[in-house]
Amino acid sequence: MPSSKSPIPTTGTLVLELASAEALTPEVRRLRLRSPDGRQLPAFSAGAHIRVHTPGAGGEPTRCYSLVNSDSDGRTYEIAVKLEATGRGGSRFMHQLAAGDRLAADPPKNDFALHAEPHEALLIAGGIGITPILSMARQLQAAGRPYALHYGARSEELMPYRTEIEAVAGAQAHLYFDGGDPSRGMQLASMLGAPQASRHVYVCGPRALIDATLDQAQRLGWPRSHIHFELFAAPAATAADRGVTLHLARSGRQLEVPAGTSILDALIAAGCDPLFDCRRGECGVCAVRMLDGEIEHRDYALSDEEHAEGMVCLCVSRARSPSITLDL
Repeated sequence: MPSSKSPIPTTGTLVLELASAEALTPEVRRLRLRSPDGRQLPAFSAGAHIRVHTPGAGGEPTRCYSLVNSDSDGRTYEIAVKLEATGRGGSRFMHQLAAGDRLAADPPKNDFALHAEPHEALLIAGGIGITPILSMARQLQAAGRPYALHYGARSEELMPYRTEIEAVAGAQAHLYFDGGDPSRGMQLASMLGAPQASRHVYVCGPRALIDATLDQAQRLGWPRSHIHFELFAAPAATAADRGVTLHLARSGRQLEVPAGTSILDALIAAGCDPLFDCRRGECGVCAVRMLDGEIEHRDYALSDEEHAEGMVCLCVSRARSPSITLDL
């Protein structure tokens, strides 16, 4: 019987209880979460995620997981977690939870929402990236809105939610099994086609899929405002990353940034108070002007024109010169 208690407030940390868990593939586990006292959970829309606190995991002790279900009952959050053998411990923590265990999470946040105006949605997913895309398909299907879903995995056995996708989307779902050979997978150029004012693209999955989709869409002339994606991690460090001497023009300060540290983190550690939000190069909040030096841009927020004008996203961009000077 539904609880008569008032809904949980939409701010502050949530306490969630694992109601059930099951394996969707050898690597992916479905988790259904609820309030321990049966109250309604804060509402969400398709594309939303929760940030789960994962004690004991290395690095930042939280992980973001997209909500897979719709908001129909208001009492359950469903997420799916892929076990990352080389990860920092967050996925192992989530895979070890048992029914009745409790965890802390921030209320749902949506940085990957469906466009508000009527349109045709082209949904593209790879691997565990299906989680927000399936929620979108459910919402679009319920609303009777036009869409197509393209989903790729290495094999049928490694494709989470295959049965649910076929039940929800039917003929609108197109599944690809490439066996590790990209030539057998999605043909992005033909899928995207020529840009249309009434079409928007939503893509989630491995960074290579997102980058390839953005690159192909740009080649075809798609406006950036019609392409939507979400990343939960910053670009990985590379062997080319180097330390840099950071000069702050306004304050006159000089900082040494180690090769494995972002410029943003170095500024924060030095007691500066830079603006930032996503830490993934998506939002552009941390962008500042570079007055001197060479930089490798790894963000998705700034345009080529803004890069040419010297704007730099501090959270992901890396120096390619021994020193850089920022307008800070």
